[in-house]
Amino acid sequence: MTDKSLGTFINPFTDFGFKKIFGSEESKPLLISFLNDLLPIKHKIVSLEFKNIEKLGMLEEDRRAIFDIYCRDEKNQEFIVELQRAKQEHFQDRATYYASFLIQDQAKKGKWDFELTPIYFIGILDFSLASFPDERYLHFGQITDIYSKEVMFKKLNFIYIEMAKFKKQESELANHLEWWLYFLRELVTFDDMPREFQGDIIEEAFALAKLANMSYEDRHAYELSLKYYRDFINVLDTAKQEGIEIGLEKGIEIGIEQGVKKGIEQGIEQERIKVAIALKKNNVPLELIMVATGLTHEEIERL
Repeated sequence: MTDKSLGTFINPFTDFGFKKIFGSEESKPLLISFLNDLLPIKHKIVSLEFKNIEKLGMLEEDRRAIFDIYCRDEKNQEFIVELQRAKQEHFQDRATYYASFLIQDQAKKGKWDFELTPIYFIGILDFSLASFPDERYLHFGQITDIYSKEVMFKKLNFIYIEMAKFKKQESELANHLEWWLYFLRELVTFDDMPREFQGDIIEEAFALAKLANMSYEDRHAYELSLKYYRDFINVLDTAKQEGIEIGLEKGIEIGIEQGVKKGIEQGIEQERIKVAIALKKNNVPLELIMVATGLTHEEIERL
């Protein structure tokens, strides 16, 4: 029997949910559809092969709250698809770092002419990036000439989807990609699949995401993943609220002598450290402390 408190469909922003919908063997057609809708490529993707991300040096303990799908199509184009749940400092630097592993992995033993196959890093972000202050939710980056604005290198591609900026309602959806994004955003709110999805490939995604269709093992795995997701959100919200409230209070005190603006900044910085120490004492996972406080791995370890 399905636990009604869990809803009808899984949350796609959990580790289990994301991989169930896009990262399993049975969901390959869904991922192919999503990528073909997303990428401006001349020849559509026909097939995909999932690759082992660990051989690229991206171990679980290094990934911190990012869930990866690494795959290659029939033309040897390579894709990393990641779901990033919370704002993370230097996220775009991390994206470049991850993509560099795929570049290095293409090196062939013996004689090699350095020809590379295209690489696509796709970030589905549950927040907004500071580097994109406009209201566009979709960003596509390549290496370009800063003077002519012409593309210099087409084989390294970065695509970011800011879900926080995707606010369209059903009547406003303009293409199939937006139907996918609407599905991801609204899935947990549905009691049943809307009739508008009938006959579309996204109907298969609803079937995969329905809790009633899952085995006991899958439901149990999802419940654990959902608990981690909820703990993550609660820790983040609590730490932010406490840090802001205490930091502002302390900052105003310091501000009397040193200037309000500088004092508030110093007070917030001090309380970020206090919050991190408190979370660490309560055995909160390191990646959650990093996201909640904005401190680095090394700064937390030194506390």
